[in-house]
Amino acid sequence: MASRVTFIGAGNMAGAIIGGMIDNGHPAAAITATSPSDEILAPLRERFGIRTETDNAAAVRDADIVVLAVKPQIMRDVCEGLRETLQRQRPLVISVAAGLTAESLQAWMGGGLPLVRCMPNTPSLVGAGAAGLFATPEVGAEQRDQATTLLEAVGLAEWVEKEEQLDAVTAVSGSAPAYFFLMFEAMEEAGVKLGLPAETARRLAIQTALGAARMAQGSEFTPDRLKRNVMSPGGTTERAIEHLEQAGLRRIMAEAMEACAARAREMAEELGKR
Repeated sequence: MASRVTFIGAGNMAGAIIGGMIDNGHPAAAITATSPSDEILAPLRERFGIRTETDNAAAVRDADIVVLAVKPQIMRDVCEGLRETLQRQRPLVISVAAGLTAESLQAWMGGGLPLVRCMPNTPSLVGAGAAGLFATPEVGAEQRDQATTLLEAVGLAEWVEKEEQLDAVTAVSGSAPAYFFLMFEAMEEAGVKLGLPAETARRLAIQTALGAARMAQGSEFTPDRLKRNVMSPGGTTERAIEHLEQAGLRRIMAEAMEACAARAREMAEELGKR
Protein backbone atom coordinates (compact mmCIF):
# COMPACT_ATOMS: atom_id res chain seq x y z
CA MET A 1 0.00 0.00 0.00
CA ALA A 2 1.35 3.41 -0.96
CA SER A 3 2.33 5.85 1.76
CA ARG A 4 -0.19 8.61 2.35
CA VAL A 5 1.68 11.88 1.82
CA THR A 6 0.40 15.31 2.82
CA PHE A 7 2.07 18.50 1.59
CA ILE A 8 1.54 21.49 3.85
CA GLY A 9 1.90 24.21 1.26
CA ALA A 10 1.16 24.06 -2.45
CA GLY A 11 3.86 26.22 -4.03
CA ASN A 12 6.31 25.44 -6.82
CA MET A 13 8.49 23.02 -4.84
CA ALA A 14 5.50 21.04 -3.57
CA GLY A 15 4.09 20.90 -7.10
CA ALA A 16 7.41 19.70 -8.52
CA ILE A 17 7.73 16.89 -5.97
CA ILE A 18 4.10 15.85 -6.44
CA GLY A 19 4.58 15.69 -10.21
CA GLY A 20 7.74 13.63 -9.82
CA MET A 21 6.06 11.23 -7.41
CA ILE A 22 3.15 10.63 -9.76
CA ASP A 23 5.50 10.17 -12.72
CA ASN A 24 7.25 7.50 -10.64
CA GLY A 25 4.01 5.65 -9.96
CA HIS A 26 2.80 7.03 -6.63
CA PRO A 27 -1.02 7.04 -6.73
CA ALA A 28 -2.56 10.50 -6.82
CA ALA A 29 -5.26 9.36 -4.40
CA ALA A 30 -2.58 8.92 -1.72
CA ILE A 31 -1.35 12.52 -2.03
CA THR A 32 -2.91 15.57 -0.38
CA ALA A 33 -1.86 19.22 -0.63
CA THR A 34 -3.03 22.09 1.55
CA SER A 35 -3.28 25.84 1.23
CA PRO A 36 -5.53 28.50 2.77
CA SER A 37 -6.60 29.37 -0.79
CA ASP A 38 -8.50 27.00 -3.04
CA GLU A 39 -7.36 29.15 -5.98
CA ILE A 40 -3.82 27.92 -5.34
CA LEU A 41 -4.96 24.32 -4.87
CA ALA A 42 -7.20 24.11 -7.94
CA PRO A 43 -4.37 23.86 -10.53
CA LEU A 44 -2.70 21.00 -8.61
CA ARG A 45 -6.01 19.20 -8.20
CA GLU A 46 -6.87 19.55 -11.88
CA ARG A 47 -3.38 18.70 -13.17
CA PHE A 48 -2.59 15.72 -10.94
CA GLY A 49 -5.94 14.52 -9.56
CA ILE A 50 -4.68 14.70 -5.97
CA ARG A 51 -6.74 15.48 -2.89
CA THR A 52 -6.68 19.07 -1.65
CA GLU A 53 -7.63 20.58 1.67
CA THR A 54 -7.71 24.05 3.21
CA ASP A 55 -7.57 22.65 6.77
CA ASN A 56 -4.00 21.58 7.62
CA ALA A 57 -4.95 19.49 10.65
CA ALA A 58 -7.62 17.60 8.71
CA ALA A 59 -5.13 16.82 5.94
CA VAL A 60 -2.56 15.43 8.39
CA ARG A 61 -4.90 13.13 10.36
CA ASP A 62 -4.33 10.07 8.17
CA ALA A 63 -0.87 10.92 6.77
CA ASP A 64 2.15 8.62 6.91
CA ILE A 65 4.44 11.41 5.65
CA VAL A 66 3.97 15.16 6.12
CA VAL A 67 6.02 17.49 3.93
CA LEU A 68 6.37 21.00 5.34
CA ALA A 69 6.63 23.20 2.25
CA VAL A 70 5.64 26.66 3.49
CA LYS A 71 7.74 29.81 3.74
CA PRO A 72 10.16 29.81 6.70
CA GLN A 73 8.60 33.00 8.04
CA ILE A 74 5.25 31.27 8.72
CA MET A 75 6.59 27.83 9.66
CA ARG A 76 6.29 28.34 13.41
CA ASP A 77 2.60 29.19 13.23
CA VAL A 78 1.99 26.23 10.90
CA CYS A 79 3.87 23.76 13.12
CA GLU A 80 2.26 24.96 16.33
CA GLY A 81 -1.13 24.69 14.68
CA LEU A 82 -0.37 21.06 13.77
CA ARG A 83 1.31 20.09 17.05
CA GLU A 84 -1.58 18.17 18.61
CA THR A 85 -2.39 16.23 15.43
CA LEU A 86 1.26 15.43 14.68
CA GLN A 87 1.89 14.19 18.21
CA ARG A 88 -1.12 11.90 17.97
CA GLN A 89 -0.45 10.66 14.41
CA ARG A 90 3.41 10.67 14.62
CA PRO A 91 4.11 10.64 10.87
CA LEU A 92 7.48 11.11 9.23
CA VAL A 93 7.91 14.88 8.86
CA ILE A 94 10.03 16.27 6.02
CA SER A 95 10.87 19.97 5.99
CA VAL A 96 11.97 21.55 2.71
CA ALA A 97 12.19 25.03 4.26
CA ALA A 98 15.60 26.67 4.26
CA GLY A 99 17.18 28.00 7.43
CA LEU A 100 15.10 26.22 10.07
CA THR A 101 16.93 23.83 12.38
CA ALA A 102 15.61 20.49 13.58
CA GLU A 103 15.71 21.87 17.11
CA SER A 104 13.36 24.75 16.22
CA LEU A 105 11.02 22.55 14.21
CA GLN A 106 10.83 19.92 16.95
CA ALA A 107 10.14 22.57 19.60
CA TRP A 108 7.27 24.00 17.55
CA MET A 109 5.81 20.53 16.85
CA GLY A 110 6.08 19.26 20.41
CA GLY A 111 9.29 17.22 20.05
CA GLY A 112 10.22 13.61 19.50
CA LEU A 113 8.92 13.28 15.95
CA PRO A 114 10.82 11.51 13.14
CA LEU A 115 12.07 14.53 11.21
CA VAL A 116 14.07 14.93 8.01
CA ARG A 117 15.44 18.31 7.02
CA CYS A 118 15.92 18.71 3.29
CA MET A 119 17.78 21.39 1.33
CA PRO A 120 16.54 21.14 -2.28
CA ASN A 121 17.30 23.52 -5.14
CA THR A 122 15.32 25.16 -7.92
CA PRO A 123 16.26 22.71 -10.71
CA SER A 124 13.92 20.34 -8.86
CA LEU A 125 11.23 22.24 -10.78
CA VAL A 126 12.46 20.57 -13.98
CA GLY A 127 13.25 17.18 -12.43
CA ALA A 128 17.01 17.86 -12.21
CA GLY A 129 17.33 18.86 -8.58
CA ALA A 130 20.05 18.15 -6.03
CA ALA A 131 19.03 17.87 -2.39
CA GLY A 132 20.85 17.31 0.88
CA LEU A 133 18.98 15.42 3.61
CA PHE A 134 19.54 15.11 7.36
CA ALA A 135 17.59 12.78 9.68
CA THR A 136 17.03 13.12 13.42
CA PRO A 137 17.61 10.00 15.57
CA GLU A 138 13.88 9.24 15.60
CA VAL A 139 13.92 8.45 11.85
CA GLY A 140 14.03 4.72 11.11
CA ALA A 141 15.66 2.97 8.14
CA GLU A 142 12.35 2.54 6.30
CA GLN A 143 11.54 6.22 6.80
CA ARG A 144 14.96 7.22 5.44
CA ASP A 145 14.16 5.13 2.36
CA GLN A 146 10.78 6.86 2.05
CA ALA A 147 12.42 10.30 2.21
CA THR A 148 15.02 9.26 -0.36
CA THR A 149 12.34 8.02 -2.74
CA LEU A 150 10.32 11.21 -2.34
CA LEU A 151 13.24 13.54 -3.10
CA GLU A 152 14.68 11.36 -5.85
CA ALA A 153 11.39 11.93 -7.69
CA VAL A 154 12.87 15.32 -8.67
CA GLY A 155 16.59 14.59 -8.88
CA LEU A 156 19.54 13.58 -6.72
CA ALA A 157 19.20 13.01 -2.95
CA GLU A 158 22.34 12.90 -0.78
CA TRP A 159 22.31 12.24 2.98
CA VAL A 160 24.55 14.09 5.42
CA GLU A 161 25.27 12.79 8.92
CA LYS A 162 25.58 16.17 10.70
CA GLU A 163 22.91 18.85 10.52
CA GLU A 164 25.48 21.63 10.20
CA GLN A 165 26.59 20.04 6.92
CA LEU A 166 23.33 21.31 5.41
CA ASP A 167 24.92 24.77 5.44
CA ALA A 168 27.61 23.37 3.13
CA VAL A 169 24.89 21.77 1.01
CA THR A 170 23.30 25.22 0.69
CA ALA A 171 26.61 26.56 -0.61
CA VAL A 172 27.36 23.63 -2.94
CA SER A 173 23.90 23.03 -4.45
CA GLY A 174 21.09 24.99 -2.78
CA SER A 175 22.29 28.42 -3.91
CA ALA A 176 24.55 27.17 -6.69
CA PRO A 177 22.14 27.39 -9.65
CA ALA A 178 22.60 31.16 -9.36
CA TYR A 179 26.38 30.74 -9.67
CA PHE A 180 25.90 29.06 -13.03
CA PHE A 181 23.34 31.63 -14.17
CA LEU A 182 25.92 34.31 -13.39
CA MET A 183 28.48 32.36 -15.44
CA PHE A 184 26.03 32.24 -18.36
CA GLU A 185 25.57 36.02 -18.09
CA ALA A 186 29.33 36.60 -18.10
CA MET A 187 29.91 34.23 -21.02
CA GLU A 188 27.12 35.85 -23.03
CA GLU A 189 28.56 39.32 -22.42
CA ALA A 190 32.04 38.14 -23.40
CA GLY A 191 30.68 36.40 -26.49
CA VAL A 192 29.00 39.63 -27.61
CA LYS A 193 32.30 41.51 -27.19
CA LEU A 194 33.95 38.85 -29.35
CA GLY A 195 31.38 39.42 -32.09
CA LEU A 196 28.55 36.92 -31.50
CA PRO A 197 24.85 37.82 -31.32
CA ALA A 198 23.69 37.72 -27.67
CA GLU A 199 21.18 34.89 -28.18
CA THR A 200 23.73 32.77 -30.03
CA ALA A 201 26.30 33.23 -27.25
CA ARG A 202 23.68 32.41 -24.59
CA ARG A 203 22.48 29.23 -26.31
CA LEU A 204 26.04 28.01 -26.87
CA ALA A 205 27.02 28.67 -23.24
CA ILE A 206 23.95 26.94 -21.78
CA GLN A 207 24.22 23.93 -24.09
CA THR A 208 27.91 23.58 -23.32
CA ALA A 209 27.21 23.63 -19.57
CA LEU A 210 24.55 20.96 -20.06
CA GLY A 211 26.96 18.81 -22.06
CA ALA A 212 29.77 19.24 -19.54
CA ALA A 213 27.45 18.30 -16.66
CA ARG A 214 26.29 15.16 -18.47
CA MET A 215 29.88 14.17 -19.22
CA ALA A 216 30.92 14.67 -15.60
CA GLN A 217 27.88 12.82 -14.27
CA GLY A 218 28.43 9.80 -16.49
CA SER A 219 32.21 9.61 -16.27
CA GLU A 220 34.50 7.61 -14.01
CA PHE A 221 37.03 10.47 -14.20
CA THR A 222 37.36 13.37 -11.77
CA PRO A 223 36.52 16.91 -12.92
CA ASP A 224 40.27 17.65 -12.96
CA ARG A 225 40.91 14.75 -15.37
CA LEU A 226 37.99 15.76 -17.58
CA LYS A 227 39.34 19.32 -17.66
CA ARG A 228 42.77 18.10 -18.70
CA ASN A 229 41.25 15.92 -21.40
CA VAL A 230 39.96 19.11 -23.07
CA MET A 231 43.28 20.92 -22.78
CA SER A 232 46.01 20.54 -25.41
CA PRO A 233 49.52 21.78 -24.56
CA GLY A 234 49.87 25.32 -25.84
CA GLY A 235 46.25 25.34 -27.03
CA THR A 236 43.28 27.64 -26.60
CA THR A 237 41.71 25.85 -23.63
CA GLU A 238 44.99 25.76 -21.71
CA ARG A 239 45.36 29.52 -22.21
CA ALA A 240 41.83 30.16 -20.90
CA ILE A 241 42.24 27.86 -17.87
CA GLU A 242 45.60 29.42 -16.97
CA HIS A 243 43.98 32.84 -17.02
CA LEU A 244 41.09 31.70 -14.77
CA GLU A 245 43.55 30.15 -12.31
CA GLN A 246 45.78 33.24 -12.25
CA ALA A 247 42.73 35.47 -11.75
CA GLY A 248 41.86 33.53 -8.58
CA LEU A 249 38.73 31.65 -9.63
CA ARG A 250 39.21 28.98 -6.95
CA ARG A 251 39.66 31.60 -4.22
CA ILE A 252 36.65 33.56 -5.41
CA MET A 253 34.44 30.44 -5.43
CA ALA A 254 35.67 29.37 -1.98
CA GLU A 255 35.00 32.83 -0.50
CA ALA A 256 31.55 33.04 -2.11
CA MET A 257 30.56 29.61 -0.81
CA GLU A 258 31.89 30.37 2.66
CA ALA A 259 29.78 33.56 2.67
CA CYS A 260 26.76 31.55 1.57
CA ALA A 261 27.20 28.98 4.35
CA ALA A 262 27.73 31.73 6.94
CA ARG A 263 24.50 33.42 5.87
CA ALA A 264 22.68 30.07 6.15
CA ARG A 265 23.85 29.82 9.76
CA GLU A 266 22.75 33.40 10.47
CA MET A 267 19.31 32.79 8.97
CA ALA A 268 18.81 29.65 11.07
CA GLU A 269 19.49 31.71 14.19
CA GLU A 270 17.22 34.56 13.08
CA LEU A 271 14.33 32.35 12.03
CA GLY A 272 14.58 30.11 15.08
CA LYS A 273 13.88 33.08 17.35
CA ARG A 274 10.57 33.94 15.68
